[in-house]
Amino acid sequence: MRRGFPAPPPLQESAAPPAAAPARVEHAQRLVTEFPFELPRGYVDESGTVHRTGVMRLATARDELIPLRDDRVRENSAYLSVVLIARVLTRLGTIEDVHPGIVEDLFASDLAFLQDFYRRINAEGHTRAAVTCPSCQENFAVDLAGGGRLGES
Repeated sequence: MRRGFPAPPPLQESAAPPAAAPARVEHAQRLVTEFPFELPRGYVDESGTVHRTGVMRLATARDELIPLRDDRVRENSAYLSVVLIARVLTRLGTIEDVHPGIVEDLFASDLAFLQDFYRRINAEGHTRAAVTCPSCQENFAVDLAGGGRLGES
């Protein structure tokens, strides 16, 4: 033993095993990749059926790159959003094969809604929007994925 350093205490055997460390509870967060929505007006198919509800999935890098090779997009850059929206819509009403022709036939207000919805879920990560009541000027948030329509209770 060196001078100036006390000797360590002798080891003692314990009959009981050491107490286990408290178990860590990890709450795994699931990544939400699909978002339901309700269109303001709805897509009217060839039989006259109106399709208002649907599901949009998160876009991948491929979803944003492939339309750039599309001749329709090369001829008219505004067509990019049509092709892109068609790629990420997994369902529109009872239609599960959503293609650019369907997106072309949407009312302009519905296309604008889907473009904004796409931006919100892919860039901002949520479907909420800040709004102001036109009557009382109170600010509040609404969920664009909805279920209910604005102005209805």
